[in-house]
Amino acid sequence: MAVPFHRTSKTRRDKRRTHFKLKITSLVACNNCGKLIRSHTVCPSCGFYAKKSIIKVGETVKEIPTKQAEKKPAKKAKKAKPEAGEKKE
Repeated sequence: MAVPFHRTSKTRRDKRRTHFKLKITSLVACNNCGKLIRSHTVCPSCGFYAKKSIIKVGETVKEIPTKQAEKKPAKKAKKAKPEAGEKKE
């Protein structure tokens, strides 16, 4: 690994880092209610996305059924094991 000959000064280091900053998120108006939201997201106030109702207002994301949850098969019930004093048939 390369080792620098000279120590980098605070000024030189900070000049390099001037472009390393957070960007301001762009906001757009919701097509349904007009509130400002981030683009390409469901509106939290009315639940619409691309002029379609996606969620009902007041519901949480966890309550909405997903396709993965519907595909899971039901677990099989385990058979009861005989106790130590009982005999197997």
